[in-house]
Amino acid sequence: MTDKGTAITVRQRTTDRVLVAAGFPVLGAAAGYLLKLLAHRAVSWPWIPWRGPVELLDRAPEPAATVGSLLVGALVGGVIVLMAEHGYVTVTVESDRITTARGGSSRSAPRAAVSGVFADRKRLVVLGEQGEELIAEYRSEGADLPPVDRLAEGFRAHGYPWLPDGDPYREAYRRWVEDMPGLPAGGDALLKARAAALKKDDEKDAAELRGELARLGVVVDDRDGRQWWRDTRPPGRA
Repeated sequence: MTDKGTAITVRQRTTDRVLVAAGFPVLGAAAGYLLKLLAHRAVSWPWIPWRGPVELLDRAPEPAATVGSLLVGALVGGVIVLMAEHGYVTVTVESDRITTARGGSSRSAPRAAVSGVFADRKRLVVLGEQGEELIAEYRSEGADLPPVDRLAEGFRAHGYPWLPDGDPYREAYRRWVEDMPGLPAGGDALLKARAAALKKDDEKDAAELRGELARLGVVVDDRDGRQWWRDTRPPGRA
């Protein structure tokens, strides 16, 4: 049994992280080499975009051209690894607190405020007493979540109310359309701005706007490229 006073840290499996860290530089190097070979063939084509850079790459002396293409490809793969590391979510479960950390930032919620926790492949959510999201980590906003089975084990070990069936409020969401009634003041404008951010694949802006909506009492879910929302304000404030 787990000691209730012992913090449990849940993160991505080490094997998965090693595969990413080792695999992408190798794949990048292979892609760089293939690009060099393609440049040698492409110079004979009657029309190609960026002919100048392609000819420059084709004329580069050997072995410098091959070594350079391998190094550049590996560096690109290394950048992808760093981006992946930035997105990994680490969850620390304690008897009195839940903390998630990602990319140098963290979020925390006290045990007394938690009414339930659920996770699926696209999100990890810690719910409050009014159904608000005390903590929300979304894959669509750059979060790379630990395996759901390991999360469930960690939360259950400390007695948190784990919700195996997922979001208990899924039927409470309404699809957002511009100027619809029922939203708090400023909510429609924030959802418009977030729709624009999603269209531009601006994960950071979309996440910040989600936070602004949460402060108004609005929880957002993205489904099939559309925004769905629900109201978490107490009845007297709605």
